[in-house]
Amino acid sequence: MLDFSHALAGPYCSLLLAHYGASVYKVEAPDSGDIGRGWGPPFVGDTAAFFLGLNCGKRSISIDLKNPEGVELCLKMMEKVDVVLENFRPGLFARLGLGYEQARARNPKLIYCSISGYGQDGPSRDYPAMDLIVQASSGLISITGTMDGEQVRCGHSVADVSAGMFAMIGILMALNSRNQTGMGQFIDVSMFDSMISAMASVFANYLGAGVVPRPWGTAFSTIVPYRTFPTQDRELAIAVASDKLWTIFCETMGHPELIDHPDYSTNALRVKNRGVLEPMLAAIFKQDTAEHWFKKLNGAGVPCSPVRTIDEVVNDPQSAVRGMFPQLAHVERSLVTGLPVKLSATPGQVRSGPPSIGQHSREILKELLNLNPAKLDELESAGVIRPLLQQTTAS
Repeated sequence: MLDFSHALAGPYCSLLLAHYGASVYKVEAPDSGDIGRGWGPPFVGDTAAFFLGLNCGKRSISIDLKNPEGVELCLKMMEKVDVVLENFRPGLFARLGLGYEQARARNPKLIYCSISGYGQDGPSRDYPAMDLIVQASSGLISITGTMDGEQVRCGHSVADVSAGMFAMIGILMALNSRNQTGMGQFIDVSMFDSMISAMASVFANYLGAGVVPRPWGTAFSTIVPYRTFPTQDRELAIAVASDKLWTIFCETMGHPELIDHPDYSTNALRVKNRGVLEPMLAAIFKQDTAEHWFKKLNGAGVPCSPVRTIDEVVNDPQSAVRGMFPQLAHVERSLVTGLPVKLSATPGQVRSGPPSIGQHSREILKELLNLNPAKLDELESAGVIRPLLQQTTAS
């Protein structure tokens, strides 16, 4: 894969592919590299931890895309690879001479994936976008916030990550299609489309009933109780998503009289009367600690969890057993999250740490294009490629 992407959506896509065995050649600008390298603090050495965690397992080649010889190098590499990935504004790569039509002319089998804010067509095509903007434009922020109406950004960059995951799915589907037809294709992924699809249930409720959703805090509009409750020491999340669970929940909480109560015996009644029921349950939860309630409810089969902090998740034995924070060789701290999909025959692995800008420029050009040392020296002297920049990362 020839990966021109930067920031989060594209790098997350190529990160997953690298973990599962793809050779990812990360193309970076000679002067600054991926914009994500500067998204700190925190920094590890001179590089943002943000970048380091999203680029393990990749190799970096630094090419000046404003130089015609640099563009030609990229086109020649596109003749050799299976996949190209980029996440710049629509039309930019075509203007550089590196768009899909130019690439397909060199390699009809090429799979070319473009991630953008709003897609390659439509009236919003050229709008600038980042995760926050698409959280707003897709409607996500309108349903995220407190029950009194304060709207907030989702604490994680879900628009970027959703687009990255859909890009990976698109690439895998295109590879499967190529195995049958022998031909590549263009993949158009937008953050906007990705968020609409990811919120399928939200839009289904609106399209079915015509009611515009609003923020519910940690609660859920159609299930009660399904939210966090304060305990003596911290918040506890519970999800009682069926009448069977309601019976178990009431018995475990020591309030069997609520099971067949005429206001609470079905989920529809609990939703209707949540204004009375939820404060009642909140008063009960305040009588003991989150750990106490967790042990009781979890032991009875009621889905629940304390609202944990990120450091607690990192140190959770479950995270360790699942390999979700691998320790890389020759790296003094964990930098990357583990593999989300466990495959029995081809499990994948985090193979190496993140690259420095241009760390593998000569190696990649020799590998793909069989350029000799003299030609590589010439390209370096002309500023077309940049060799390894000395910088401190995580080692």
